[in-house]
Amino acid sequence: EAIIQYVKREHSLLIGERTAEEIKIELGSAAELDEPMTLAIKGRHLVKGVPQTITLTDAEIREAISDAVEIIVDAVHDALEQTPPELSADISDRGIMMTGGGALLKNLDRKITSKVGVGVTVADDPLHAVVRGAGEMLNDLHLLRKIAVT
Repeated sequence: EAIIQYVKREHSLLIGERTAEEIKIELGSAAELDEPMTLAIKGRHLVKGVPQTITLTDAEIREAISDAVEIIVDAVHDALEQTPPELSADISDRGIMMTGGGALLKNLDRKITSKVGVGVTVADDPLHAVVRGAGEMLNDLHLLRKIAVT
């Protein structure tokens, strides 16, 4: 939604959710990239009413999603502040493991590390990591019972 609104406001171009998702995947980043990137996108010009192609930069998309990224980073920071001391020590030693689609946002791990001072690692297969882990636990019910909170 943030990308759709940015493109609309800054370029007077109407794009759909699928295009915004493609832009996020291709150009989205939480911190500056080592190599600048661009992407040509098509949409409908709001004033002229005709299809138009524009080129977006990673810097523009970083600006567009910056509020959402800050909310995520602040949520991680707040969660760490409320973490019990024993778990905090473990997190300090081992770091944070990022999973899910958000983990795919370029440099989000760097942004979180710089804000909270704890190392962040992206799972090898972040989209499937949680499901695979749950499957592993179901395969070893003895271990599941051992760590289960009752």
